[in-house]
Amino acid sequence: MSTAWLVTGASGQLGTDLRAVLAGRPGDTVTALGRAQLDLTDEHGVRSTVRQWLTAAEDRRDRPVLVNAAAYTAVDAAEADEDTAQLVNGAAPGWLAEEVAGRGRLVHVSTDYVFDGTAARPYDVDDGPAPRTAYGRTKLAGERAVAAVDDDAVVVRTAWVYAAHGANFVRTMLRLEAERDTVSVVDDQTGSPTWSADLAAGLVQAALTPTRGLLHATNGGTTTWHGLARAVFALAGADPARVLPTTTEAFPRPAHRPAYSVLDPASWAAAGLTPLPAWEESLRACLDRLGALRAGPAGV
Repeated sequence: MSTAWLVTGASGQLGTDLRAVLAGRPGDTVTALGRAQLDLTDEHGVRSTVRQWLTAAEDRRDRPVLVNAAAYTAVDAAEADEDTAQLVNGAAPGWLAEEVAGRGRLVHVSTDYVFDGTAARPYDVDDGPAPRTAYGRTKLAGERAVAAVDDDAVVVRTAWVYAAHGANFVRTMLRLEAERDTVSVVDDQTGSPTWSADLAAGLVQAALTPTRGLLHATNGGTTTWHGLARAVFALAGADPARVLPTTTEAFPRPAHRPAYSVLDPASWAAAGLTPLPAWEESLRACLDRLGALRAGPAGV
């Protein structure tokens, strides 16, 4: 049976990589909707669009799978605009789940920000959420809205996502390497850098299995933002010593940044899904795709 895919947030980092992965699946149909095509603050528009897509998929006798990669991701802006963030991150996933329930499958992407970031070990799916930001609160609301409605749904939390396109930390570090003699980066936040190309492939794999419930998916291993920046410089052939360590306190932001964002991948493995590669390996692949890889075989 062919699959009919609906990708929301299709113009974002993850959505772009999802489209690339799905383009390699001949016979499937892909409906890719960015913000301009689907306003997630408009309940009527969301429901109507999903119903039309489901009906078309059923008419073709395709299996419908909706991957919700859309989100209000402006973490700092959400502190002053939580109502909008709640619509996009909290309410809209529930609308999607209600429309898809009983007719198709839903894969919803969530975040490490649902935790408070104070742990000393990787967060398991059974650990209690305790968000400290508007972004985290609204994303947790979205998780719960999906779980309350759709039995054939999987919620995948991830963290520290970057891509070979769009605005993200890795591309910013490449730009700053060319513009500045040194750059200061926080060294007191720990997480698992995750290449959206790997995450996209993992989400498609998860969508095509019977897996349900809550999963964690990131690239393997951990580092700090400072460590990631040093790795970017090294792979680009620059001196990593030009990346200077600093503290979160030195760069105050409207939204709290978690000190520890490591997600335990045990749930992903238990579902029989392919582990995402080590973060160093994927960073190298991303820079190679960007044409920015200058380091020798030893790598990071």
